[in-house]
Amino acid sequence: MVLNAFTDNYEDNSTEAGFQFTFFCDLCNEGYKTQFVSSKTYGKGKLLGGLGKAISIGASFFGQSNIGSNIEEGSDILSERFEGMSPEWMKEHDAAFVAAQTEAKGHFHRCPKCKLWVCDNDWNEQDGLCVDDAPRENVEVAAARGKKMVEDIEAKASQTQVFTGDIERKQTLCPECGKPAGQGKFCNNCGASLEMNKCSRCGAKNSANAKFCGECGNKLI
Repeated sequence: MVLNAFTDNYEDNSTEAGFQFTFFCDLCNEGYKTQFVSSKTYGKGKLLGGLGKAISIGASFFGQSNIGSNIEEGSDILSERFEGMSPEWMKEHDAAFVAAQTEAKGHFHRCPKCKLWVCDNDWNEQDGLCVDDAPRENVEVAAARGKKMVEDIEAKASQTQVFTGDIERKQTLCPECGKPAGQGKFCNNCGASLEMNKCSRCGAKNSANAKFCGECGNKLI
């Protein structure tokens, strides 16, 4: 059984109980599912189990390359899938497929330039081409404006000073030997204690041998 569709990008969702098909946009791959048509021969004769699993044909199942061989392979798969179905069911399926194509065509447009079937979202009604061949002017203008706005913001930000503090590196000097004391509790050079003397008035920390607070001038004990 060979199904000649207006587009190769479709999926057969038919089951023993009835017939349904999904046709896909060749650009965004958004699908349109046709109305379900009940089988009049459902439950009669020999039916193949597991028919509910959808089988795709063409690009939707085999990928975008080598469409000719894909269609032939897809036909073989469908033939195996429908093997054992009654002749009456097969006739119903073929008729439902023809009707489904008529229904689906109303939701797609064929681009005269690239020959792809696209949905309304990818169709430029004004120019009569798909948006790949004729991008919508208002969409491109809006996108360009948005890109330029981001570039302007980044350029302005690069010229704006956001840090006003001083960048300096402070070192603790030993109150005994006067050399850099390191980060520990005792001087790396002379071993003198580096514990700070806390002011009882303002709470500022001063060196251990300081007699007066460096912040408020309070006499330290």
